[in-house]
This record gives sequence, structure tokens and C-alpha cells, in this order.
Amino acid sequence: MTVTRQNTDAERALQALEDDRASVRLRAALAVGTEPDPRFVDKLVERSAIEPEFFVRDMLTWALTRHPVSLTLPELVREVRSERAQARSQALHTLSKIGDRQAWPAITRALLSDADDEVARSAWRAAVVLVPEGEEPGLAAALATQLGRGERETQLSLSRALVALGEAVAPALCAAAATTVADPRVRAHALATRRLLRDPDAGFEFAVEEAKRAVALGGSGEEGR
Repeated sequence: MTVTRQNTDAERALQALEDDRASVRLRAALAVGTEPDPRFVDKLVERSAIEPEFFVRDMLTWALTRHPVSLTLPELVREVRSERAQARSQALHTLSKIGDRQAWPAITRALLSDADDEVARSAWRAAVVLVPEGEEPGLAAALATQLGRGERETQLSLSRALVALGEAVAPALCAAAATTVADPRVRAHALATRRLLRDPDAGFEFAVEEAKRAVALGGSGEEGR
């Protein structure tokens, strides 16, 4: 009887993840995470790829973190190669929350430069969490190739990822901020990120405006320091 009831409860929870009502899907994800079951993993990953509501996706990620890494990691690593952008983005987000460095090889250059901004941002955050000790300079160089990309939200995400790497990012930022850099957006973004690295309390908007002034004047952004 107990086994039968458990099977019925599991089936109901899995079905509820498909409900038209976001509140029902949210409660289902909470229930699945509260009582982890290996049978849930495939469905949680599958639902994460198509779930339209952010707060439900976040609960799905939490539910996945409650399951054994041996079950979730292979599924998520496969998912980062999906043709669906949301599948890649959500899988990367979940890998960053799990934080197991076995997933590091899945963080490829292609993901770090993904054409979809949300995927790229998720890849940057995951990379900073998963990068093995000693490989920070290589990651910093890869991330620096994305300087100047996108609008404020994307640039802020990249700056935060670079700053999280600490001094390992300094050479890449210095190279990008050099006066020989052709694209002023790249140079301004590099200068703003370097300012944040040295003064985290400066604020991104202030750092960006200061960097733009430096680029416009042809300076290095180092005057007076």
C-alpha cells in the first residue's frame, strides 16, 4: 500500500508540473524538491527547458539541487548542448547552483560566446563558479573577448563575472583597455570593469560613465590615481 501510494503521489507531482496554472507548477516543484526521488530528475530537466515563468524555473533548479549529483550532472551536461536556448541557459544556471567542478569541461568557448545573451550570461556565471584553481587566467582571457557586448544588463553581468575572478583578470583587462583597441565600446567596458575590480563600491554606472569620458579624451583611465 505504501509503495502504491508513493507511486501515485509521484505521478501526481509530475503531472502537476504540466498544469496550466503557474501556482500549481510552483507547488509541484516545491513538493518534488522537498521529497527528492530519482524518477523526478528527467522531468525536472525537461520542464526547465520550456517553463515560461522565472519563479517556477528557479524552484525547478532548487528541486534539482536536492537530488544526487550523480543523477543530475549527466542530464544537465547533455542539456547545455541543446538547440533550445532556454534549455542551455537553465542547465547552466542549475550547474552553477550545484557547484560541482566535474561540470567544468562542459563550459565551452562556444557557450561563453553564445549568440543568445541569456545563455552567455548563464555561462559566465557558471564558469566563475566551476573554474578549477589555476585556470582563472585562461577563463579571464576567454571572457575578455566578450567585452563591449550587448546592453547594460549584459555588460554588467560580464563585469561581475570578471571581477569575481580577482587579479587573474588584470592582464586581460589591461590588454583590452589599451589605446590600440579599435572598438571604443570594448575599451570603455574594460576600463569600467577595471575600475570595479579596484573599487567594488564605485558602482557600475559611475564606472561606465568615467570610462566613456576617458575613451573620449583618449586617456587611459588611470589619470589621477
